Amino acid sequence: METLTRETIQEIPTADEPSRVVPRILSLGTAVPPRRYAQEELATMFGLENPKIRRLFRGSHIKYRHLILPEPGPLGMPDESIQALNDKHKQGCLEVGGEAIRAALDERGLQPSDIDFLVCVTTTGYLCPGLSAYFIKGMHFRSNVHRVDIVGMGCNAAVNSLQPAVAFARANPGRNVLVVCVEICSAAYVHNDTMENAVVNSLFGDGAAALLLRGEPESAGQRFPAFLDFESLIVPEASETMRFNIDSGRLSFFLDRDIPYVIGANCNRPVSALLKRNGLRKKDVKHWIIHSGGKKVIDSIKMNLELTDHDVRHTLWILENYGNISSCACLFSLRRLVDEDAARRGDHGVLMAMGPGAAIETALLRW
Repeated sequence: METLTRETIQEIPTADEPSRVVPRILSLGTAVPPRRYAQEELATMFGLENPKIRRLFRGSHIKYRHLILPEPGPLGMPDESIQALNDKHKQGCLEVGGEAIRAALDERGLQPSDIDFLVCVTTTGYLCPGLSAYFIKGMHFRSNVHRVDIVGMGCNAAVNSLQPAVAFARANPGRNVLVVCVEICSAAYVHNDTMENAVVNSLFGDGAAALLLRGEPESAGQRFPAFLDFESLIVPEASETMRFNIDSGRLSFFLDRDIPYVIGANCNRPVSALLKRNGLRKKDVKHWIIHSGGKKVIDSIKMNLELTDHDVRHTLWILENYGNISSCACLFSLRRLVDEDAARRGDHGVLMAMGPGAAIETALLRW
């Protein structure tokens, strides 16, 4: 498989080379668990009595989230064991991820056996063998399919995973690549009376997104965009601001209160580098597809990139109705933009996700 480098990315054709092959999205499927919860309902289910924590849930910009939770008993919400949480992650990934995969493949009339490269992403649990092996067995992908599992990269992992996917599609025109992001955040919750855990528990939701990609002539259909370039930024001094801790044997996600300022202060750097290298300015970007990391994070990005609520309308809608779905979130926003049918041939877009590292990942798209 060809390694994606700055040089190979730059060889992806520009608008004046329409006959060359470009890695283009063919379809994008999303899925969530069937049970939807309102924020106030969750606070009641978990018996949150601390008024500050209840205000956090009630005052959130999130209205609903889809989660995989046990049914409350007479004594309230039962405590899930470590094994139960691990099992929930695995089973939830297979069920919700499988639904997203089927949606993406059905949109193009394909079967799992038609996939040549399978990229699986998850952060909310650890599986060995990886998620790809379970999908291959359960959904009948070819046993010799090229595959890679990306674990532990966090909310920015979708954009990271797209880089090897784009490299494969460019090097192998006509072959099908499937990127699957599945996050069962409810398998990584610790429920106690601390504000630190309450912030996390009020924010994250469960979901999956599957993106089908293929290297095709640029003159092909334009409903979905092609990938032109990528730019990454790591902020090493903020490496501990987003991370998993172990709390009584359970995964517990930690978010530093300075995250919005770290992201806001640095988000312009990769965007400026990405656009400059491709001869573009911010005013040339028609569509902004940004990870729904939380209202303060979105506001910080808006301020520093001088964006409007209209620019981030898809991001805000996903946050309101699904919460932060980790690596899936930016792909949910992209799906909503595509369904809006607002993009026109030749439009440029920037896909952006933020996560542990602290990392800001960007991709340049063109319809």
